[in-house]
Amino acid sequence: MTPSKWVRIWSERLPDVPLTLHAVTPAEAFGALREGAADAGLVRLPVDGDDLSAIPLYTETTVVVVPKDHLFAAVEEVAAEDLADELVLHPLDDTLGWERPPGRPAFERPATTADAIELVAAGVGLLVVPQSLARLHHRKDLTYRTLTGVPQSRVALSWPAADEAPDLVEEFIGIVRGRTVNSTRGRRAEEKKGRKEQKPAASGSGKPAKSGKSGAGSRTSGRPAARRGGTGGSARGGRSGKPRRRS
Repeated sequence: MTPSKWVRIWSERLPDVPLTLHAVTPAEAFGALREGAADAGLVRLPVDGDDLSAIPLYTETTVVVVPKDHLFAAVEEVAAEDLADELVLHPLDDTLGWERPPGRPAFERPATTADAIELVAAGVGLLVVPQSLARLHHRKDLTYRTLTGVPQSRVALSWPAADEAPDLVEEFIGIVRGRTVNSTRGRRAEEKKGRKEQKPAASGSGKPAKSGKSGAGSRTSGRPAARRGGTGGSARGGRSGKPRRRS
């Protein structure tokens, strides 16, 4: 995954709350959420079980990883049928969920995607993976091309199921879904609402207005986030500057 944009937005909106990222394998991700090692996680669908909530974020492009001097490196896109005569590696930690990839199977399956990358670099077959994994395992002697006609991996944000997500998880949900800082949901929006309600009344009585309930910190434990995982703007109105017509 590449969550750098969301991490940057988090640090801008909640500079007082550290966001700790933990890299885990796809096989470990759901266990980390269930065991409380993380408050939310970027995972690949489907989610295994009803005890975790999830919202789909995007679908990743599938690519084929090849040596830089391979014939496929000369084209922009490769079709699944083009792999028919190629030896295609199928690591045990494959994330595409198919029984077997196109092409000729190897005698043994590599234990990990990292192992498969090493084999591709050694000239032993090709590898089909989501694009983010190709970027993660980038090497100067390898490249990748978009592969069509094959499954794609769907990425989601997941957290332990509950009637309502914890405040800081809700903040991260808002960030990854593109909510602006002025959204009506999230801790910062509730704090802003609370400050607005505490302003003096405009009635001229001199008494401050009654403040309403504010959700600021009401469910925030003070623990570090992700372990809890747009920019918004407002327009300020003014006079139009046009002269008034005299009657």
